Amino acid sequence: QVQLVESGGGLVQAGGSLRLSCLASGSIFSIHAMGWYRQAPGKQRELVAIISSGSRTNYAESVKGRFTISRDNANTVTLQMNSLKPDDTAVYYCYVDLILRNSDHLTDYWGQGTQVTVSS
Repeated sequence: QVQLVESGGGLVQAGGSLRLSCLASGSIFSIHAMGWYRQAPGKQRELVAIISSGSRTNYAESVKGRFTISRDNANTVTLQMNSLKPDDTAVYYCYVDLILRNSDHLTDYWGQGTQVTVSS
């Protein structure tokens, strides 16, 4: 019913930048929030940044001042990552909280994940 297509990611040296994008498509009535989570090997998945339909944003303390989340349009979320550190290495997952057509409740969807590797 809903597809999330992630792009961006890859390998970068410490101090470099990467940009992640996620496009949501399908039977979507409205999107409440979009964001990014990440999971490093041996660690739990954690919130990186999230933006609501009202453009309120929330960031993990570890990325504040370095990462910026934005909604390019109603169904696309972008994460600009600057001053990357080796600790940012993880699989990054797109997250969307939305209401499907012909539905009256919120449902979560996740992307398949994109690898971000920061070398020292």
